[in-house]
Order: sequence, then structure tokens, then C-alpha cells
Amino acid sequence: MNIIDLAPGDPRLTTDALPVLTELRPHLTPRLLEDVYATGHPQGLRFTALYDIAGRCVAVAGWRVIANTSAIRKLYVDDLVTAEAARSTGAGRELVAYLEDRARELDCRVLDLDSGTQRTDAHRFYLRERFSIRAFHFSKLLR
Repeated sequence: MNIIDLAPGDPRLTTDALPVLTELRPHLTPRLLEDVYATGHPQGLRFTALYDIAGRCVAVAGWRVIANTSAIRKLYVDDLVTAEAARSTGAGRELVAYLEDRARELDCRVLDLDSGTQRTDAHRFYLRERFSIRAFHFSKLLR
């Protein structure tokens, strides 16, 4: 498998990564993803894509490094999705391992993510990958 960081403006962001991302974020359109990345990149947002041996994008992570008082410095994963057809192939595990290595390289103390309460299959995966449930996440919609 091959792992590639996708820069803003890279056409693979919409041709390769977007079809995988929309399995988790069905509201995304090419334009919206490009706009989010253009705004988020200066804030630290990055996208990483994992390609299988046939050259198909099968997993994508959106992530950023955050400094805060609880973790001091963490790699926070906004999005982590493996294409349904590629689940249970090791792609998710490989992408998580890559993110762990990046977190260490970037001097982060924690690899952190949130997961919707309904995503029980994802929760089983995270627990197998030795993530711990350490907090509740609360949000209030403003629109």
C-alpha cells in the first residue's frame, strides 16, 4: 500500500479521496471539500490518502496538530474512513499506524479522535487499535 499526503489543489483530493470521504461525510461536494481545505490548511488541516496495490484510494484521514492545555500537543483526526469495500483488509490499521508515526515525528503526546455514537463498527476498530474512551464530546448546533 502507498500513503500520500494531499496538498490543497491536488486533483486527487476530489478524484480519489472524496469518494471515500463521502462514505463518512455524505454532504461533501468537490467544491465544499476544496473550500474547507483552503480555509483549514492554514489552520493545520491535512489530508492523507492510502492507496492499495492496484492504485485505488481505499482510506483517507483528515487531521491536524493541536496545542491545548489537556494534551499539550496532539494529532487530532477529524476524519478517518476506509472505503466499505476495503474494510477488514488492514488499510485502516495501516493508516492509523502512519498517523501514530506522524504524531511522534511532530512531537505530539496523543493521537485523538471523536467518533459518532452510532458508529459501533468503528468503535470496535478503535478499541482493537488500542484507543481508549477518555471523554464525552458535547456539541450544540448553532444553526
